[in-house]
Amino acid sequence: MKKTHFSIVLFLLVFTFSQAQNNNTKATPPVIAEKDLTAYLFVYFTGNKVEEEAVRYAISADGYHYYHLNNNKPVIDSKVISSTGGVRDPHILRGDDGKTFYMVLTDMTSSKGWDSNRAMVLLKSTDLVNWKSSIVNIQTAFPGNENLKRVWAPQTIYDAKAGKYLIYFSLQYAGGPDKIYYAYANKDFTGLESTPKLLFVPKSERACIDGDIIEKDGIYHLFYKTETEKAGIKVATTTDLTSGNWTENDNYLQQTKDGVEGSSVFKLNNSEDYILMYDVYTKGRYQFTKSKDLENFTVIDNDISMDFNPRHGTILPITRSELKKLIAKWGMPDKFPKINNNPVLEGYYADPEILYSNKTKKYYIYPTSDGFDGWSGNYFKTFSSDNLIDWKDEGIIVDLRKDVAWANRNAWAPCIVEKKIKGKYKYFYYFTAAQKIGVASSDNPNGPFTDSGKALVGTRPDGVKGGQEIDPDVFTDPKTGKSYLYWGNGYMAVAELNADMLSIKEGSTKLIQVDKTFREGTYVIYRKGTYYFLWSEDDTRSPNYKVRYGTSKSPLGPIEIPANNIVIQGIPDQGIYATGHNSVLQIPDKDEWYITYHRFSYPTGIKMGDAGGFHREVCIDKLEFNPDGSIKQVTPTHSGIDGIK
Repeated sequence: MKKTHFSIVLFLLVFTFSQAQNNNTKATPPVIAEKDLTAYLFVYFTGNKVEEEAVRYAISADGYHYYHLNNNKPVIDSKVISSTGGVRDPHILRGDDGKTFYMVLTDMTSSKGWDSNRAMVLLKSTDLVNWKSSIVNIQTAFPGNENLKRVWAPQTIYDAKAGKYLIYFSLQYAGGPDKIYYAYANKDFTGLESTPKLLFVPKSERACIDGDIIEKDGIYHLFYKTETEKAGIKVATTTDLTSGNWTENDNYLQQTKDGVEGSSVFKLNNSEDYILMYDVYTKGRYQFTKSKDLENFTVIDNDISMDFNPRHGTILPITRSELKKLIAKWGMPDKFPKINNNPVLEGYYADPEILYSNKTKKYYIYPTSDGFDGWSGNYFKTFSSDNLIDWKDEGIIVDLRKDVAWANRNAWAPCIVEKKIKGKYKYFYYFTAAQKIGVASSDNPNGPFTDSGKALVGTRPDGVKGGQEIDPDVFTDPKTGKSYLYWGNGYMAVAELNADMLSIKEGSTKLIQVDKTFREGTYVIYRKGTYYFLWSEDDTRSPNYKVRYGTSKSPLGPIEIPANNIVIQGIPDQGIYATGHNSVLQIPDKDEWYITYHRFSYPTGIKMGDAGGFHREVCIDKLEFNPDGSIKQVTPTHSGIDGIK
């Protein structure tokens, strides 16, 4: 998978031209990357007593083993959100924006009778912890519902065709069977836009309840319970949610002879497998089944464990940061597995530069915004942390389209330096844009940054015939206080920066000779009298992308290269590939070091081919030195570091 420098340059020339011709067709990162869904939230109620008719939470790391939160007590007060004092059948959905959550509930206490309710509860949240609620009483909200007997088991799905959230639920009117109706939620998710319309009724025209819809390959699958004949779980399909054109499968899907209800389907994270689960309410337990096609299901009960007894609920795949919010609120279950800390950033990011700010006493990562086809991103973000494991998205700090006049594409591989000038800290941010290097400055590590107005490096150094002007790194020599800019793909160049940090000292540019393993990503550190030069070998699209190093007695070289000089490389049998383009952090006033690097996104990147090279993720592991000063080869991990205080 190795590429020649010429082929890289040719590809970029072709890519750049095609992008200029049609810049709007390039794929952009998803709102939530599939690889970041690493856990599950189970939302349920527990029984028919009033105190049991409330929302409860459980979590799972693998979709098979579930542990209750909050001592299996309610996480939302039913008396506050409902008109009856109880809620049942919670359904939870991640919104189309990836960060808003919607929950709908049956507003009901069974002690008042199965025909006692006319309402449902709508809830909305951005963190799964705090919810805003509204009550929708169908009978009082819409004329013509005087004969309505009950409103059961609402659920929500985003209808992309309509661009709205569709809420569906079963209604029963006096003298008729339960049927599944729908209405679109209003913009605020506090009510329904119009009178409910019929969504689905079986061709038998007999009762059906507990609808659950999931989309797969453009086809919507509606799982539902028949309430007459031989009661059980069936499925119907359509390509248009509100068309009324459903194809019914006559087979019953439950794998038990016991009574069942409340079916729910979810896709296992980073898998092609789906789980169909349903409430075996006559036995007080759940049954789980697995399928790849949503037609043929195999019982997997022996693989499932729970430390609670749920009734009719749903399961939502969640990210690590969402899981941490739940645990921060309601505690970590004793038997829940340890949470991995790599990757440190959710989403697709690469080429991480890490900084400790003496001004804010926080750590910052400045990455390439990845996940764009062909490295076509056009903005930079930064992330802050107090402990190196929990990172806050500080937003966009440089947008080439708005902030940079001389380039508007290919935002790559930034670096930053903190300098104290006239008693105040200033931050100088060097970045690649359109295969040139620019610089922007700010008074704060999270911006706003102001571009200098022109490229700092726009041409190849004398004597260089190939490669690219990319991958800046700035190093300030602790011996002299001078700052140096390094850059280059296919060559390593260095130049001294002037005191303004915005320009290069005339005549200071030179080339530093490295061996044939050098590709890009220079990074320089100083420790105990030695200058360490780190660089990336191979192509970022290659699973063998790795980091090597050499040493010098000067920030200008020459570089001595040890025989065993690999700093970090992948571990294929752990699914870790393409560990490269690093930066290094020294904890202030300590001989404690960490390496920040990117790798193919786990576990999806290795399956993407060349696209794995622009669907990367950022990790941190510890960097250590041997007694003789040589660098110990780093073992990349999924667990990451434990964090620092």
